[in-house]
Amino acid sequence: MNTNNELILQKESVARPIYSLTPFTLLDYPHKSACILWFAGCNMRCLYCYNPEIVFGKGIISFENAIQFLNGRKQLLDAVVFSGGECLLHKKIIPLISEVKKMGFLIKIDTNGSKPEVLEELIQKELVDYVALDFKAMPQDFEKITQSKLFIPFEKSLDLLLQNDIDFEVRTTIHSELLNKNDIQKMISYLETAGYIGNYYIQHFVNGVKTIKKLGHSFKELENENLSTEKIKVCFRG
Repeated sequence: MNTNNELILQKESVARPIYSLTPFTLLDYPHKSACILWFAGCNMRCLYCYNPEIVFGKGIISFENAIQFLNGRKQLLDAVVFSGGECLLHKKIIPLISEVKKMGFLIKIDTNGSKPEVLEELIQKELVDYVALDFKAMPQDFEKITQSKLFIPFEKSLDLLLQNDIDFEVRTTIHSELLNKNDIQKMISYLETAGYIGNYYIQHFVNGVKTIKKLGHSFKELENENLSTEKIKVCFRG
């Protein structure tokens, strides 16, 4: 007999919300082997975004196809990463994650924090094991960089993660035209005040790729700065 989740997934199979699938990675879930489901669509338009084809594009892989792929990866992969775009935008994301969780995979969510109500349900139902939360900018720069007014939902998502016993990281992508040392120090101070302790990942913009807004060359001068504090260790990626 089919479960309610299975019935929902069957109905959803006519839609194709997933833009692409990375079958194997050792980089996206700490110390685990994983695959990545890239969901089409996003509610932000970050100027530096180098996945415009995902943000503006349409999916080509259905939930049903994703489940079929994962059935063949049981015992071979540790985890499934739900990314995008913004994966938590999709109406049937919770039934899909539930189905994948039942298959025995660890679940990681990459999110911009704009859907705290969905994140809360995932946490309450114990459907997520690790979260990567994008911290785009402080309020005075947030709307310019993201082309959205979603800072308050981000704050709610951060608070939700801080109040629950779940592994998560905070990360920021920087382009030197958009964020500087002073901006990052303010963001670190904000995280400390909120109660965050741990690693804060700074991801460098990838030069030479197509982005939502045409930007100049981004420099990596921040790597020469000691930005870490007693509570927060700044780690650079890329």
